Amino acid sequence: MSDHSQFDLQFATAPADVSAAQALRYKVFVQELGGSGAGVDHAAGQEVDAFDAHADHLLLRDLSRPPGDQVIGVYRLMNQSQADKAGGFSAAAEYDLSPLLNSGRKLLELGRSCLHPDYRGGVAMHHLWTGLADHVRDTGTDVLFGVASFHGTDTDTIAAPLAHLHHSYLAPANLRPRAIGPDAYPMDQLAPEAIDRKAAVADTPALIKAYLRLGGVVGEGAFVDRVFNTVDVCMVVDVATMPDRQRALYARDRA
Repeated sequence: MSDHSQFDLQFATAPADVSAAQALRYKVFVQELGGSGAGVDHAAGQEVDAFDAHADHLLLRDLSRPPGDQVIGVYRLMNQSQADKAGGFSAAAEYDLSPLLNSGRKLLELGRSCLHPDYRGGVAMHHLWTGLADHVRDTGTDVLFGVASFHGTDTDTIAAPLAHLHHSYLAPANLRPRAIGPDAYPMDQLAPEAIDRKAAVADTPALIKAYLRLGGVVGEGAFVDRVFNTVDVCMVVDVATMPDRQRALYARDRA
């Protein structure tokens, strides 16, 4: 799927591909970010969950690396049919997805996105997003959604960026998931006039800002995931309302 000689972008086609994705997730989510949980296999060095068997796994490889250590970026994608087989979308553990599920739109959940630390801030994420755009276009997806995270669970330190997201990027009611359960956290702890917008944007993770550039909006409330050591927000991207430049990427005809 990629035309750059160093990189190869493909969907997993064999169990070994999925295992390679789970190994990268272990390096990033467990070793680097301190996540844990029932699906963490320290002996095998893999981060696994029950949704993996039902989802599509997009893998970016750097072919210049040694065999067996080439996967440097992953994305997990799940459509409605796959979610039905899995017992629901993974984000449903944190958010009431009823507005999305009742929208009549064709949904695609994005999850478990990560990059090897050596490739952040470079072209690797562009390659992953190009492949995602191809998939969205080929499948006729209408709405992308999924949780994206702030590292750590201290909500006080990220009150400003959370409030900025709430006040500036709240999803319309007909597409607005809502955080549920005792770990739901109101994002509007600060009034708009109390927010240093420049600082709030600087403290917002790169992936969340990338979704915002696609025209993304956020659900109601954040979710404190103490197992994964994150504070999650639910991002929603309506392909029909993307900015013109980004929509052109997702809507162009295949050559």
